[in-house]
Amino acid sequence: MAQAIVTLKIMPESPDVDLDAVQKTAEEKVDSFVGEAAEKRFAVEPVAFGLKALKITFVMDEAKGSTEALEEEISSIEGVNSVDVVDVRRAVG
Repeated sequence: MAQAIVTLKIMPESPDVDLDAVQKTAEEKVDSFVGEAAEKRFAVEPVAFGLKALKITFVMDEAKGSTEALEEEISSIEGVNSVDVVDVRRAVG
């Protein structure tokens, strides 16, 4: 099977949320979902009025299927308002 490259966008509840703490906890949850050796990248994206979103891009085996369980886990992090899959690509090779 091929690999899937997934990008999640995490929106905090307010501009006052500590994105570093959210990133650390989200990284742990991604690691437990896809494995610590999987490639992952983090980026902070300005949204509006001082609000910033955290984007996580990671590689997973597409045999795992849906990321719904991971999205629910990340949604439960304190200070997280929403989690959306913004991009999924298939990497063959």
